[in-house]
This record gives sequence, C-alpha cells and structure tokens, in this order.
Amino acid sequence: METKKKILVVDDEEALCDGLGFNLEAEGYQVDMAYSAEEALALNLAAYDLILLDIMMGEISGTQLARIMKSNPATASVPIIFCTAKDTEEDMIAGLDLGADDYIMKPYSLNAVLARVRTVLRRTGASVAPAKTDSDLVSYKGLVLSAKNRTCTVDGTEVKMPKKEFEILLKLISNRGQIFTRADLLNEIWPDEVVVLDRVVDVNITRIRQKIGIYGKNIVTRSGYGYGFIE
Repeated sequence: METKKKILVVDDEEALCDGLGFNLEAEGYQVDMAYSAEEALALNLAAYDLILLDIMMGEISGTQLARIMKSNPATASVPIIFCTAKDTEEDMIAGLDLGADDYIMKPYSLNAVLARVRTVLRRTGASVAPAKTDSDLVSYKGLVLSAKNRTCTVDGTEVKMPKKEFEILLKLISNRGQIFTRADLLNEIWPDEVVVLDRVVDVNITRIRQKIGIYGKNIVTRSGYGYGFIE
C-alpha cells in the first residue's frame, strides 16, 4: 500500500487553516495544522513531504520560517508552497529566491491549491531521470550541472539553486541553441493544469543569470520568442 503523503499547513487564520487541512485530508493526504510559525518549529519539519505556508503571521513570519528551514540541512529539501495575500512582484521574487516551490496568492480557489499540491508532490517525489552519461553531467566550460545529484557548479564552486531554477537551466543547457517560449518552459517545469503567470519564468531566468556569473550572458532573450542557451 502506498504511504500517504504528509502535509503541514501553517497559517494563523485558524478557520482557513482548518478548512484547507480538511480538504487535503479528503484528497487522501495525511495533514497536520499549525497556527503559527512557532507551533510549526515545535514539530519535526523534516518528516513532511510538503509545507503550505502563509507569509504574514505573528512574531515569526512565513519567510523567516522558510529561511530557517532552508538553512538547516535536515529540512532544506522539504518543498514549500507560499499561500499569501502579499501579491506584489517583489514578494513573489523574495519567495522564489528563498527556494519556495510555488507561490499562491489569496484569495485562491481550492481546486487551484489542490492542483499545485499534486504538481509539487509529483515533481519532488519523482525519481531522477535515467542517466544520459556515466556521470550524468551536462556542462558548458566551467558551468557543470549534475542531473543525478541536482547540483550546479560554476568554475568549481557549488551554487545553491532551487528546483525550478535548476530545471530551467538544465533544460536550456541540454538544448543549446534552441529557443524556448515561456509557454514551453511553463509546460515543462510547471504542468499545464496549473495556472502560473508568465512573469514567473522571467523572474527565474533573472535569478539564474545572476547565480551563474559570466555564463549568464549565454542565456539569451529573443524578443517575442523566448529564451535559449547559446555558446
């Protein structure tokens, strides 16, 4: 029998937290609720397959909790979906930069949340694709990606990269010279049943360029078309 996925919902709006938890349980997930970041920190966060996290809470905000988790090796790989009323571009960038796997703006529909939960769990729970080479490395000069270990190094220095950024860069560098539209990347990195703004692709591309240093110039923008990696 397949083990139920374990989800933690963290939100200081108790009615909303309980309602979301109830509906997730109805979908077959094992769900716990915490009404503050402090309550969440008292739990074994490493035991969860996914955390739905509100940003605007009490003394410890959702972003602070996410930062704490990402700085701890035991919880750094636990997927996080931010559910928040903070909907500016700066808020979205901050959430993605922290390593969040998705960002949902309130008010949201239950179907949209459930779709994104399924998407993140499917992506993060999937096994790594079969190796293309013995070492499973994709590289361009000093830029090296390991599809097996999900790591990125730039001239010998490992660069921390959230899942979506890594997957976008791997897609581009594995298909050098090919231009991908935003729709191509959304369908590849975010399944097409999930509604994601085109701007999310632009934000991730910007972050990737900043992280890979001199190789950032190899990621080109073709106005009206999309993005690609050229030599």
